[in-house]
Amino acid sequence: MPTYTCYHCKEEIEEGTAHDCWTTTEEKLTRGLSEDLMDAWERLRETAAEFGEQRIYASHKSIMFSRKTCYFFVRPQKSFLEIWFFLGRKLKDPRVRSTVASSKLKVAHQLRIKHRDEVESPITDWLKQAYDFCETRRVSPKKTKAKKRKTARSRGL
Repeated sequence: MPTYTCYHCKEEIEEGTAHDCWTTTEEKLTRGLSEDLMDAWERLRETAAEFGEQRIYASHKSIMFSRKTCYFFVRPQKSFLEIWFFLGRKLKDPRVRSTVASSKLKVAHQLRIKHRDEVESPITDWLKQAYDFCETRRVSPKKTKAKKRKTARSRGL
């Protein structure tokens, strides 16, 4: 039977067969991790779960942690866990590998974790701040100036 290569996952798929490479699980994303990385992942997940009510789910190549919106996500790699979290300010710390303004109010910060012992303060503090920021952030509506109607009196008539 003829096959084609999926653009996203590069998997060979038989024509006519249903294929959904976007649907994944935490287990699939963490399956090939080394023991150290798996320990780090488990500690990271446990720590984040203790913050409070949230949704933890896998999406394509990331594991998302969200309340109303995502406050951080993890991309498991072969030799590290790539972590992106969102705050209302830019952090300056050597552990923060890069920052990106993701919106007018949010700055995304990238970290890399290679061992369980790295999942501690200040990283856990930043994640908790991201969790809290996600809920407290409110976008205030833009204030529009009301147009004043010119009356005969204001025009000097």
